[in-house]
This record gives sequence, structure tokens and C-alpha cells, in this order.
Amino acid sequence: MLKSLTVLCAVAGLIGLSACSEMEHRRGETVGTAGGAVAGGALGSAVTGGSTLGTVGGAAIGGVVGNRVGEDYDKKHPR
Repeated sequence: MLKSLTVLCAVAGLIGLSACSEMEHRRGETVGTAGGAVAGGALGSAVTGGSTLGTVGGAAIGGVVGNRVGEDYDKKHPR
């Protein structure tokens, strides 16, 4: 469980940092990506009984979905 949590935090951190260069203009996208990765990793871990592959896969899928939702939010709420 601790190994899965460590991997999840690392993946979420890297995904969140990848969008920092334009954080001011794409805040919803950044928050959506990081939040989706964390939620997806937690769900993937729970569904697969704590397997690393399930956690990382869930984080990746959650990050993509969160990114799309955040991108949509940014388009609807321009700054």
C-alpha cells in the first residue's frame, strides 16, 4: 500500500508540474489534471486491491480525464 501511495504521489506531482509554465492562464486544466490523477490513482488502487499497475493506470486515466474537464472549464471561464 505504501509503495502504491508513493508511486501515486510521484505521478500526480509530475503531471501537476508539467503545466506550471502557463499556470496563470490554464489554472482549471492544471487543477483538473492533478485532481484527476489523484482520484484516478486512488480508485485504481481500490479496484485492483492495491496493485501498482492499477494505481498508476488509474492515475494516468484520471489525469487525462481531469485535464479535459479542466480545459473545458478554462474555455467557459476565460480570465
